[in-house]
Amino acid sequence: MPAIILLAAGASTRLGRPKQLLRYHGQTLLRRAAETAVAAAAGAAVVVVTGAQHEALLPELAGLPVTAAQCLVWEQGMGASVKCGLAAIEKLEALDKGITLTLCDQPHVTPGLLQKLVATQTATGRPIVACAYAGVQGVPVFFSKAAVPLLRELQNEAGAGQLLKRYPELVATVPFPEGAIDVDTEAQYAALLAGE
Repeated sequence: MPAIILLAAGASTRLGRPKQLLRYHGQTLLRRAAETAVAAAAGAAVVVVTGAQHEALLPELAGLPVTAAQCLVWEQGMGASVKCGLAAIEKLEALDKGITLTLCDQPHVTPGLLQKLVATQTATGRPIVACAYAGVQGVPVFFSKAAVPLLRELQNEAGAGQLLKRYPELVATVPFPEGAIDVDTEAQYAALLAGE
């Protein structure tokens, strides 16, 4: 399986508290996402990119076979975090099978979904496989080894979605309607809990 970068660097400004530490089904969103990534990676490298809440997040990663990489310029944007994760994966020499990018605030991501992205790449030959929800293509997204250099082009303030828009001919998709459920505000968190 490819390496996985779990992005967890933001300051959750709209929420007003660290979304990574919100609880869902008895776990924090970060722990849940990290366990999902580890299960999907099946022994491949998993890098968790932290930033604003680095020290507060480390206990949630305890005992998991993951590498925490602190992005010191996290406030510049998602692209900065992606490139920080990429550098950490390169240090681990784990780039040979590509990279999957995932977030900690999409609680319905499963190991099976992350593995399906990779299987879809094999089946379609497209170098990028994104999830499709709410009329957009987005994360989680798999970049094959051939497409990884595109991530290095990212502006610090831009996310992977920019690349999906710029290179539509490279992208295959996997339907993931639950991908639209994320947690950026207290109302979204309340709705998530109400839907349990």
